[in-house]
Amino acid sequence: MQPDKVRNVALVGHGGSGKTTLAEAMLFVGGTTKRQGSVEQGTSLFDHEPEEVERGISLSLAVATMEWAGHRINIIDTPGASDFAGDARAALRAADMALFAVSAVDGVEVQTEQLWDVAGQEGIPRAIVITKLDRERASFERTLSQLRESFGKAVAPIQMPIGAEQNLRGLVRIASERAYEYTGAPKGKEIELPEEIADQVHATHTSLIETVVETDDELLEAYFEGKEPTRDQIVETVHEGIVSGTMDPVLVTSADKLVGIDLLLEFIVDYGPNPLERPMPKLASGEAIEPGLEGPVVAYVFKTISDPFVGRISLFRIYSGTVKADQHLDLARGGQIRLHNLYKLQGKEHHEVSELPTGGIGAVAKVEETRAGDTLRSPGSDVVIEPVAYPSPVAEVAITPHSNQDEEKLSTALHRIEQEDPTIRVSRRADTGETILSGLGDSHIEVTLQRILRRYGVEIDSSLPKIPYRETITRTGEAEGKHKKQSGGRGQFGVAYVRFSPKPRGSGYEFIDSIKGGSVPRGFIPAVDKGVQEALERGIVAGYPVVDVAAELYDGKYHPVDSDELSFRMAGIQAFRSASSSLRPILLEPIMKMKIIVPADHIGDVMGDINSKRGRVLGMEGEGTLRSVEAEVPMSEIQQYAAELRSLTSGRGTFEVEFDHYAEMPHNEAEKVIASARDTED
Repeated sequence: MQPDKVRNVALVGHGGSGKTTLAEAMLFVGGTTKRQGSVEQGTSLFDHEPEEVERGISLSLAVATMEWAGHRINIIDTPGASDFAGDARAALRAADMALFAVSAVDGVEVQTEQLWDVAGQEGIPRAIVITKLDRERASFERTLSQLRESFGKAVAPIQMPIGAEQNLRGLVRIASERAYEYTGAPKGKEIELPEEIADQVHATHTSLIETVVETDDELLEAYFEGKEPTRDQIVETVHEGIVSGTMDPVLVTSADKLVGIDLLLEFIVDYGPNPLERPMPKLASGEAIEPGLEGPVVAYVFKTISDPFVGRISLFRIYSGTVKADQHLDLARGGQIRLHNLYKLQGKEHHEVSELPTGGIGAVAKVEETRAGDTLRSPGSDVVIEPVAYPSPVAEVAITPHSNQDEEKLSTALHRIEQEDPTIRVSRRADTGETILSGLGDSHIEVTLQRILRRYGVEIDSSLPKIPYRETITRTGEAEGKHKKQSGGRGQFGVAYVRFSPKPRGSGYEFIDSIKGGSVPRGFIPAVDKGVQEALERGIVAGYPVVDVAAELYDGKYHPVDSDELSFRMAGIQAFRSASSSLRPILLEPIMKMKIIVPADHIGDVMGDINSKRGRVLGMEGEGTLRSVEAEVPMSEIQQYAAELRSLTSGRGTFEVEFDHYAEMPHNEAEKVIASARDTED
């Protein structure tokens, strides 16, 4: 298939907007499948993972190929839940057009707006498909109004439904004012334009034609003379508007009733950009290459899947050149790979091919060196495509293998899962000794743990991570640290006089050597420093590390025979222990900075919740249907915030979080932590 006959389309939108059902309908109407797959019945070509079948929703991107009117359409179906937004962003990188599925029942939702912005940042042309027009409470007019309010004047309907809710029976093409009726058949039958919507169609037609002719002086002059543009002129103008981002067409469908699916496929073929019209993604380095079959190979790995039986499967999009089986390509970050067998994807099925051209989307198995974000290129090329920017994790759990014998298997599984999913992070928290698994939400983490169990046979115990509290001092104090031991033979002796003082928050630990006259030999001074640091690690009131302290060694005593490093290290420990009661220690808690994006009608509930969590709102901005709130909140109050925000906003809110600073903990809260620490010791 020549590149100009290829269309790469990503179906994106909020969870529950009907993306996968729409994709299944496209394959069925196009004759690729003999029956329409169903997410609910577990027969979906796209949602084939056991975790997806169990939940009835998409959890990862999936690719399938179909042909229509002599063109090849690569459909990339994506998850709509914010917990799995990483795959939606990866899909946009591989696509040449984003089709935004918007439910006629629920309208424009948060995830749709966020992905709309991501597509804009990627420079991906956008079109909108209003779905579920046959459902109860569905409204074309209300949804179109929301689309215009959210996305601006570029939103332009090119179709209009005939009927509403259960009485939906067809649609009208605005440009030609032709009406089509659907009676369960895959293709619509042309009918007379219904009188009840004729006036509305005529008005919308006039608006669309005026938009078209305003782009060209000759068309505008002819229009004033009473001559409307031809179909080819309309197609060309709308096509250019989509590619340039000045027009976002709106289509209407019902995937269940197969209304408008054939015209959607026709739209993709006639109006959608082909790979030769799309520039290469933003480069991290190197010279951009014009897309074409004869140029050097440049491809981007947008997804990897770790299969315990097949090995790593890498999904890639070709931006230049032709990729062939057994070809050797360079990895931009170093090394060379051999592609072995090439595949095109049909859901979970892989069909072997001998080559893939510019614009092709394919897969290669058993190439363990690749990971998502890699650039594959011909030897000698210097092109490096900038990796996709993924959202940061917002939820975390502490994990341990259920069986001690599974520690090594768990390590391997976590490594593979982390490479497969760039939004998963695994880290070791030194101050609590825990292994932390972080993800985009509770569901994301839960699904990840289920996949590890299914694929690698490792059962994992999880719990909320310990809060990494800190302690500090608020007063200056000094003490003698003395270590003396005599048990026959050579003894141990060391005396250190140390002054402890508080430092500004976040400035850390400082050791000051003020010894004069050799009261402590130079070789033993580092031992005092080491002893003080050991004591600080053990804490004062609750066993948490003490931070932001200056320790000044100003005097001491030694014995020419009995003194050694151990003696002065113990003296440093004793000095801090002796001084601690006079230093007025306090407990510090980690404070997180949050950015919370919610619908405007939920802003009061969210801000009230922040205040109840001892948080501080720093500011709020936004217009239209969304508001963005910035706040500082203690870590201990938001360990389960992903679930709490979902409950507060009916699943429509999202947030980002990062560590900001440590702050003094209120006395009543500190007492709870101290009491808990004492109970643990007992």
